[in-house]
Amino acid sequence: MQITDGRKKYFTKHLVNWHSNDNDRSLPWKSEKDPYKIWLSEIILQQTRAQQGLPYYLAFTDAYPSVKDLAAAADEDVFRIWQGLGYYNRCKNMLATASYITDELGGVFPNTHEAIIGLKGVGAYTAAAIASFAYGLPHAVVDGNVYRVLSRYFGIETPTDSTEGKKVFAELAQELLNADDSSGYNQAIMDLGATICTPRNPKCTECPLQKNCEAFRKGLTALLPVKGKKILVTTRYFNYLILRYKNTIWVNKRSEDDIWANLHEPFLIETDQPLTLDALIADETFQDLNPGYSYIEFTGSDTQKLTHRIIKSNFFTLELNAKCADLVEEGMWLDATALGKIAFPKTVLSFLKNNSYF
Repeated sequence: MQITDGRKKYFTKHLVNWHSNDNDRSLPWKSEKDPYKIWLSEIILQQTRAQQGLPYYLAFTDAYPSVKDLAAAADEDVFRIWQGLGYYNRCKNMLATASYITDELGGVFPNTHEAIIGLKGVGAYTAAAIASFAYGLPHAVVDGNVYRVLSRYFGIETPTDSTEGKKVFAELAQELLNADDSSGYNQAIMDLGATICTPRNPKCTECPLQKNCEAFRKGLTALLPVKGKKILVTTRYFNYLILRYKNTIWVNKRSEDDIWANLHEPFLIETDQPLTLDALIADETFQDLNPGYSYIEFTGSDTQKLTHRIIKSNFFTLELNAKCADLVEEGMWLDATALGKIAFPKTVLSFLKNNSYF
């Protein structure tokens, strides 16, 4: 693939001019120079749209204005703020990194690209973003927005998720970088992808790069960028038992080797297919639990789509005559006040709130 120096210079010049004169996208972290807050925003925005991540960013910076504050926080409090954002391993890594910076680096955020990329939960994109935005270091960011802008403008059909593609785009992004203002350039290309060169219905008539854009000229906008791998999506069926005894319900913390690690949930029976009420009562796990109840009923369902999974949840509510003997040493029996202080997966949180458990 041959790309002339002229096309590269045109790209950078017009992108930077657009950013200086016409880019009016406003987000609180865009003018931020504190590396801690930039890191926080980048962790939150991994796999998350800016507008979805914005209230979480504001909540975290309000509750924990410094990395030392975050490191000193109780894990449960941090996960509770994070709940609903998804990809909870990000939160776990964030806590580990905050503790590392506080305990090992004296609370001083590292200021070199090499040191930043060595932090837990920080990959190539996040390291480049922090290095550029906080310290002005000449490292180009490469994320979904950048892949899309570059592939369309230069007409690159190499799959972005291939080994070759990652190398091609990373090298090209670095060549195009305005080293005199890496922060402004990186912000410009990401904002262009987020607001104009969007995945669907791009605003080509407003694009400062339209004149030399290969995808626009050849009618390939809807076909670029190319992805070679298809994500295999599996469906899991969660059957939750809301075990109520007097003014409490039973919840347990999920293990660390599955989705939603460290979050809480009611008693779970996972099956190959969703259970009806009759099928639940006949289920072996339910019979082994042997709950003594005054009534049992189906009380709702929900579907949550994750990147690689679809979680279909059914909820069954049981009013117990006594606490289940097998659960006395496991989990916790909590009232409404205590339930409001711990973190749940989005599906469970929605059910509990919609049914006025807290």
